[in-house]
Amino acid sequence: MMRIDILTIFPKMFSAVLDESIIKRAKAKKKVDIRVHDLRDFTKDKYKKVDDRPFGGGPGMVLMAQPIFDAVKKIRGRRKVHVILTCAGGHAFTQKKARQLSGYKNLLIICGHYEGVDERVRQALADESISIGDYVLTGGELPAMVLIDAVVRLIPGVLGKEESLKDESFENDLLEYPQYTRPAEFEGMKVPEILLSGNHAQIGAWRHKKALARTKKERPDLQSKGKK
Repeated sequence: MMRIDILTIFPKMFSAVLDESIIKRAKAKKKVDIRVHDLRDFTKDKYKKVDDRPFGGGPGMVLMAQPIFDAVKKIRGRRKVHVILTCAGGHAFTQKKARQLSGYKNLLIICGHYEGVDERVRQALADESISIGDYVLTGGELPAMVLIDAVVRLIPGVLGKEESLKDESFENDLLEYPQYTRPAEFEGMKVPEILLSGNHAQIGAWRHKKALARTKKERPDLQSKGKK
């Protein structure tokens, strides 16, 4: 079973995501154990303060090192844990990275917040920093949820049909081909005849062609990889 620990100042944000859909089923099937920890439980400040003004001046507040170091030490214990810091300055999160992370037995995600986290956390605690996109969010909680959702569904046994993962977007550096379901005609729009033919070889070729075309149009940066 994989275990994922989350360190955050907003633990209540996670229940809506972790207690629904595939993640909920994964927990019920004992495929993953997810634990949310409140960073304020680890501060030595009597007012539960976990942030302070940045040295050198500037706007905003920075999460302090002490509560994070103490939290990671207690949560980790004697286990070997891969520690991730979610922050705008991290490496881009990709499907390849999600697959890599799904192979770990223990993950600990530190949710960045405010103007950032004391750099000593990144230097001494985090094995890697991850960003989900080139934009700024209020905190690292939403990125942590995205990361968890992408990783958990890749754990063997979580999805009912493992083969469904093979043709998903980004698995082969291609976007997924167009999908259709019943009815075969809706408001004058018809499902392509090839999908109704029952010829799986031709359907496979059609889907690959459409995946290439969609990738070229929507994500040309992936096109050269997808043609390999």
